[in-house]
Amino acid sequence: MDAIRDFFTYVGNQLSSVELTDIIDIVIVAFFLYYLFKFVRDRRAGKLALGVLVLMLMLVVSNWLQMRVTNYILERVVDVGFIALIIVFQPELRSMLEKMGGESIKGIKSRFDRTSSEGFRPKLAELCYAAENLSASKTGALIVFERGTKLGDVIRTGTVIDAEISAFLVGNIFFNKAPLHDGALIVRNERLYAAGCFLPLSTNPDIVKDLGTRHRAGIGMSENSDAVVLIVSEETGVISVAVDGVLKRGFSKKTLEAYLSDLLIDEQKSKPSARFRFFNRKRDDKPEE
Repeated sequence: MDAIRDFFTYVGNQLSSVELTDIIDIVIVAFFLYYLFKFVRDRRAGKLALGVLVLMLMLVVSNWLQMRVTNYILERVVDVGFIALIIVFQPELRSMLEKMGGESIKGIKSRFDRTSSEGFRPKLAELCYAAENLSASKTGALIVFERGTKLGDVIRTGTVIDAEISAFLVGNIFFNKAPLHDGALIVRNERLYAAGCFLPLSTNPDIVKDLGTRHRAGIGMSENSDAVVLIVSEETGVISVAVDGVLKRGFSKKTLEAYLSDLLIDEQKSKPSARFRFFNRKRDDKPEE
């Protein structure tokens, strides 16, 4: 009993010595480790992190065994290695920092913007109706929903239209004889803001080879920002959505509207409902021109 009493007395003394700066320090470190874990888990940095750990282990062992030449080489590698990692993973690091800021701002903004978000629901239904029509006619389309990360650089590559959302206008923009049909349509502030925009292509080697340029552009945009990208295949009419570098395919109008509502309107749901996490393997996209 004395040992247990001494233990709780020790714990109480330690907790009583905790100050506000200690709590802030813990929160900052936890925040940093959380985003570092997400960065390593969701990207090819996972294998790289394992390689860095092996390298550091070799450095410790070579120092312990007094292997001077090996230790010298490893020390020089480590000196320049971290700078090289920053250069190699510059796009991924930029994406991670943008999402860190975007998610923080989005969490604050959602507290004051609930009415506006609910007002977007009928406009979202109009866009889903447009996607259904484009799918039925096998007309290719690429629609980007801007969220926390501003897409000014992408918008400058296209033409600003700043129009009310209309299924007929979306259909006219992506009509295969229209001048803006090849680029992406950007939705900003619940309006069709710009069309004919060029998106960065994904360089992920694990993407299915059958996917064409339109799908790679949609995935690339979702990798480089927190945007939600709606894609309609020109070859098969399959409706897809890319979020955080992950492509989900085989949506109908009903499931598309529910999925996009989870992502764009229901801010309290940070992740889409499990019932919409599916991959339709019955229909495969062919490479697009």
